[in-house]
Amino acid sequence: MSTRVAVVTGGGSGIGEAISRRLAADGALVAVLDRDGDAATAAAASIEEDGGKSVGLAVDVTDRAAVDAALGEVGARLGRPTILVNNAGVSVVGPFLEVTLETWNRMLAVNLTGTFHCCQAALPGMVEEGWGRIVNISSSSIHSGSAGMSGYVAAKSGVVGLTKVLALEFSRYGVTVNTIPPGFIDTPMLRQTVEQGYVDLAAQTAKTPVGRVGRPEDIAAATAFLVSEEAGYITGQILGVNGGRNT
Repeated sequence: MSTRVAVVTGGGSGIGEAISRRLAADGALVAVLDRDGDAATAAAASIEEDGGKSVGLAVDVTDRAAVDAALGEVGARLGRPTILVNNAGVSVVGPFLEVTLETWNRMLAVNLTGTFHCCQAALPGMVEEGWGRIVNISSSSIHSGSAGMSGYVAAKSGVVGLTKVLALEFSRYGVTVNTIPPGFIDTPMLRQTVEQGYVDLAAQTAKTPVGRVGRPEDIAAATAFLVSEEAGYITGQILGVNGGRNT
């Protein structure tokens, strides 16, 4: 991985930060992109303190011009990105009949259109290189839905569909595209949902065959495999990392 440049969106905290750290530990040069520029910078600095090579950039994935500019800067500072992990996401919880159009559009813009922007910006370079890996972080809620999360679930379901289309279109160029729908992972987003009363963490943990809540590092490990050389024959797949809940 020492010659590979990876871009991780939403990489300043939670699952994204764990993925950034894992890819850096595996030898990749990592660009940490996050709407929170301070978090991105801090994560990148921590990676470099541990001996890796990283840059942190403030980027809102809903802004196509900003995404294009960020990838250009990554290319200038680290090299052409051939690994993209679309992890940036946001969730607003509430009853469906109370969902405003503004909230609905925000869910689509960040979770689905943001993935579109990043994929479309990164893929030409991967095609030219003849090698690329894209991992889209979706959600285990795509399997059974989740009450109070209509916009989020709809957007993440769209991410799965987009993943399958891109896998078919770009496999001939040496590019694989897969998605990981995390199960119950201990992240700030999950904790917020629990605090709002939409998820009973103890009950959900009891339903999980492995008997625990997932860790961001669990998702990072699966991502590290999917972006590796060994995973070159895997594309268009949904790799559930959920402790056995959705098999």
